[in-house]
Amino acid sequence: MRNIKIAPSILSADFSRLGEEIVAIDKAGADWVHIDVMDGIFVPNITFGPAVIKSVRDKTKLVFDVHLMITQPERYIEEFVKAGADMITVHVESTTHPHRVIQQIKSYGVKAGIVLNPGTPAESIKYLIDDVDMALVMSVNPGFGGQSFIESAVRKIKEIREMNPNVDIEVDGGITDKTIGRCIEAGANIFVAGSYVFKGDYAERIAALKKEDK
Repeated sequence: MRNIKIAPSILSADFSRLGEEIVAIDKAGADWVHIDVMDGIFVPNITFGPAVIKSVRDKTKLVFDVHLMITQPERYIEEFVKAGADMITVHVESTTHPHRVIQQIKSYGVKAGIVLNPGTPAESIKYLIDDVDMALVMSVNPGFGGQSFIESAVRKIKEIREMNPNVDIEVDGGITDKTIGRCIEAGANIFVAGSYVFKGDYAERIAALKKEDK
């Protein structure tokens, strides 16, 4: 039995009640809070900035897993750290110098992760994998919630696990009780779930995902 973690994505929460929603998923058994930061350039949507994250930081002690879907993330690392991020993940496609950005994140004493879009091969992080705390595999094209799981992500998870047997592997996109099992088998251990959690009873949905950890 693997020690998996569930990180509900507040992209699917009720934005008018964001603080309350975070309290609710905490009580429902979430392990992390996944926060999708989008700039409207790297992805076709705009979401949260540091001010929003800071405003809800006192609602929970859960890990704030901040996923930066922005161009040149190195410009804003310090702001997201100050806002309360515990883990910051950046896309390998979003910056010319991903290794430098990973070191920048770590210099603030927070954990650092690297993210791959669906069309980006695992090979692209071969020389980064030993420097990160986590690899995040996108199993949908980033930008919007509620999309269907892309099956090739399973193969990518296996390839990353072969590169490093100890690194955390997170999967984001289309995660349900029907898709999580094969991701666990492939070697992933952290799961972002947005629509699946927020469109049902939070505790029941989180428990259903954890039940697949066999």
